[in-house]
This record gives sequence, C-alpha cells and structure tokens, in this order.
Amino acid sequence: MPGSRISLAQLMQVTGVSPSTPPVDARFPGQRGFELNQVDGSSHPTLADLSECLFFSPGDGRIWLQDQRMVLMHAEAMGSLRRELIESMGLDKARGLLTRMGYMSGARDAELIRRQWPDAEPSVAAMAGTRLHALEGQVKVEVVRVRFDAASGEYQGEFIWHNSSEDDEHIAVYGVGGSPACWMQTGYATGYVSTLFGRLILFREVACRSAGDAQCRVIGRSVELWEDPQEDLRHLQLGDRGPNAEPVAATAEALGEHSPTSGQDPTLVGASSAFNAAFHMVRRVAPTPATVLFTGESGVGKEMFARSLHRNSDRAARPFVAINCAAIPETLIESELFGVERGAFTGAGASRPGRFERADGGTLFLDEIGTLSLVAQGKLLRALQEGEIERVGGTKTVKVNVRVVAATNEHLREAVRKGSFREDLFYRLNVFPIHLPPLRERSDDIPLLMQHFLNHYRERYQREVPGFSQRAVKALFNYGFPGNIRELQNLIERAVIMVNDGELIDVHQLFRGGEELSEGVLSLPASAAGDAGGRLVGGTESSSSHVSLTPGQTLGGAEQEWIAAALRRSAGNIAAAARQLGITRATLLYRAKQHGIEVGRIRR
Repeated sequence: MPGSRISLAQLMQVTGVSPSTPPVDARFPGQRGFELNQVDGSSHPTLADLSECLFFSPGDGRIWLQDQRMVLMHAEAMGSLRRELIESMGLDKARGLLTRMGYMSGARDAELIRRQWPDAEPSVAAMAGTRLHALEGQVKVEVVRVRFDAASGEYQGEFIWHNSSEDDEHIAVYGVGGSPACWMQTGYATGYVSTLFGRLILFREVACRSAGDAQCRVIGRSVELWEDPQEDLRHLQLGDRGPNAEPVAATAEALGEHSPTSGQDPTLVGASSAFNAAFHMVRRVAPTPATVLFTGESGVGKEMFARSLHRNSDRAARPFVAINCAAIPETLIESELFGVERGAFTGAGASRPGRFERADGGTLFLDEIGTLSLVAQGKLLRALQEGEIERVGGTKTVKVNVRVVAATNEHLREAVRKGSFREDLFYRLNVFPIHLPPLRERSDDIPLLMQHFLNHYRERYQREVPGFSQRAVKALFNYGFPGNIRELQNLIERAVIMVNDGELIDVHQLFRGGEELSEGVLSLPASAAGDAGGRLVGGTESSSSHVSLTPGQTLGGAEQEWIAAALRRSAGNIAAAARQLGITRATLLYRAKQHGIEVGRIRR
C-alpha cells in the first residue's frame, strides 16, 4: 500500500454519495497546511454554531441537523442492536457493518461543514468534526496533536476519546475484552476527515476502554503512511487495494441500502415514505396500459410523475403529449383534443391533428381534468371507450392508440355528487389512482429539493451560492408551502437571484412576497450550547432576531432591519452580528454603509 492514492470519486462511492452530486471542494486550494495540539473554542464553527444547526420539529416527529434528518434514540437500544449483529453475523462482519455506518455519518457531517462554512480554515473545519461528534452524543474528543501538509496531502493526528457511548454498551454486554470496540466512532473519524480532505485517511484505535485501557486513544494517518492498512480497508469494504485498483463498491450497497434516488427516475427528487410509495405505484402500473389518475394539490408534481410513468412504460419511445384543460377555453377544447378539418369554422384554413392524434402510440396527459365542461366530458368518454376520435368538421373516425393519464387537484367524487363531473367518466379515469401528498407532509424531501433547485439555478444564472443559512433552513422546514414544490422552486429561484455571490441564502431573500411564516421548529440557542441546562426555544421566536417581512417591503428595507437588529443584539460587535446573519464581516460593513447605518453608534 505505500504510495497508493484513492481518489475523491472513489471516496464518494464509499460514502454512498451519488457521483452526480457536485463534490465538496475538500482540498482547500491555495491554503496552507496546519499543525495544532488543541481545539480553539472560539473558532467558527463553534459548538454554539453547530448547536444552532440542530432543529427539533416535535409536531411531525422529526429532528434535523441542518438539512440531514437525525434520530434521537437510547444508547441501550444501539447496544442491543450491536449484540444481535455480533451474535447473528459474527464479530468481524458486525465490526465491518458498524464501521461503515460510522463512515457514512462522518462523511455527511463533513459535507455539512464544508457547505455551511465554506470559508472556514482547514484546521477549523477539521476540528468541527470533533465538536459534531460530541454534539451527537457519541464521544468527547481531546486533541493531542494534528498535522496536515497541504502540499503533499499527508495527514497525521492523535486523539483521546472520553465517554464513548459505544464502549459503554459493549462493556455492559461483553465486559472488558482483548480488542478495541469503538467501531462506529473510528468509522466516523475516517469518513469525516477523508471526505473533508478528499483523500483516504484511516483512523485506528490503539487503546480502548473495552480492551482494558484507561482511555481510548486514536491515531489517524493518510492511508499511504500506514504499513498495514489491509484490515482497516477490509472493514470499509475497500479490500486489499493497490494504487491502480478499480472503483470500490458503495458503502450503501454493502449495507443493503440505496441512495435517495437509487433505482428511481433521475428527474424525480425525493426520499420520504410518501414519495417512495407514489413512485412504487408508478413503477407497478407503468408496464400496463391502464389509465392512471393522479390526485393532489396544485404544485405537488403531478406532471413530473406522469412523465416518469411514460418513461418507464413500453411507450417511452413514442410521444408524451400534455394539455392543461383549465388553460383552454371551452369553445376550443374539442378542437384541441380531437383536431379540426379545413373549413370546419371561420379561420380553419388547414386541417390540424388534435392532441389524441399527436399522442398516437404514446401517452396523453390531461391536467386539471376536473375543469372540463359536461359536453367535453362526454366526448372524452367516447374517445376513451371506443379508442377512436372524430375531428371537428370531419366525417370519418380516426383510430388512436393512446394511453390516457389524468390529473386533478379537485375531489372528483364530490364533483360527481354535485353533478359537475360525469360519474361514468370518473370511473373510466379512476382505474389506477395515485395520490401525491402535499410537501408539508413530505418534510424528508425538503432538503433534497432545496439542494436540487439550488444546483439548478446556480447553473442557470451562473451564480456562486454555497448554500443556506441555519435560519433559512429552519424557516423552510417550518413553512407550510401552500404552493407545494412549485412554490419551493420559486422561492429558491428568487433567493439565488437576490443573494450576492459567495453568501449563504437567508430568510429575507426567500420570503419577501407576503408569505406567512409559522412557529413550531425548535433549536438549541447559542447561549445554551455549552449549558446542559439550556432550555429549548421555538422557531424564530427563539431570539430577538425575528424581523417581520411585510407584503411589498423592499429587499433594501428588510436588509436594513436585519442588519440593525443584529448589531443591536451583539452590542455593536460586528463579527458577532455577521455570524448571526450568516454573512462575512466585510459584507456586513459594506451593506451597513449602503443603508446608512453607523455601525459604531449602535448599542444594545
């Protein structure tokens, strides 16, 4: 193994990160290496900064670390799982599985740090992992020494771990044995530092409480600096690898899991149980000729699912034709659907096929079908039943082979009871109904959609926007989204246009159109981050940082209020105010000057 290198692409496969995901710039271009023997508690991100990334949403049973869903569970339950894995799989396989689980967790935390604090010094970003490790209740990390050479990429570190929860549970079941047992924590350290620096850095426990030592001591080195990394690589499922080895299997596959979009249409984005249930239904019905009816509120993505159904069917090579029934005047809907013959009415100077003919052999998507008049409903029913249509002004029928997929945001059963929708047409369309729930019931999909739309509009508008502030993430998780995915897309497009390059998107750039923000997401206040007795506080009421955004208020006015409020809270401390706002000190000074705010005169 001496001299071997493993690429960032291979590391991304190990972590289960999709290769299509823009990799974190983990090599810190243009920056020097570092050497340190203690954690500077004042360097950002501090433990308080990281604590503010932790959101609790007890109303819908979710906990978030920025945009990653977390779970608060009993350490004893993890100990029970560990015991069952060891007894059913054997010690070696259980160790590998838990090591890879830890690797995945560490890699995700590293992505969070580089995305949320892109300007952090490499030493500070590295030390943030020790704080996250502690914040997540796994272990308290004491830094003995760390050295990183940016030129060569070599890393060496030594740490002492205190209060390892994994040790506690292992000792409770098996007592003190002869080998280290902090497998998940070692995997976490390997995943975090490897992802952060873009090269494989292996961590190994050289002393452990489970092996009878007084404390756990951990060594981390670049893989080429280890003389015998084979066993470590095997537990990561890298095997005995040389410098020219092929890419490794993803850790997610080794765990029998899949990435959020694994096996799914790449145009659909989601990971929630509701999303996966809908997608499963699409995959089940796609190979059949059955008529499908998508239901759900406006903006939930009915047309996107309809297109996915078409792409997964045996009609994928034929046309997908969509029509919004609500957008066509009643007098024209028949000609739009069935076509028109020359001279059928004034202005019909040439024959023209309708949507049914254009979709022949493929799929016809009828959106907002509940808006059709009763007359149009009757003609549509005949076309569905007979498989033939007749152009307006025509005298002969035309056979068509069309699969009809319909969508509505109305309750068609209620419309049938009221007499505004034909019962026979309803049953003809309702062969295979698929309901798409609103975004407020799919919170797990919000972080994926946020990143998807951010990537899309960054590329479209050629902007350098690293991500979202903690306040923005909290607000988006807590927002009701009456416009569903379409509204989220619009909010992020608006924010990408408004934000300056290099700055995080904040609340006032997202919500400036009269949207009503509710309260209900909890977070740890910065003042309580180091205080075990710190209480939970709710939403934007958790501090005086909340500024109401009134309909029609200009961005300049909102910015002026935010900056002035942040400066008052920090008693004129510019750096502290900038951190509250998620911007740099220089940016705060520049904007304050633009708004005529005399920074030196502001006091609490």
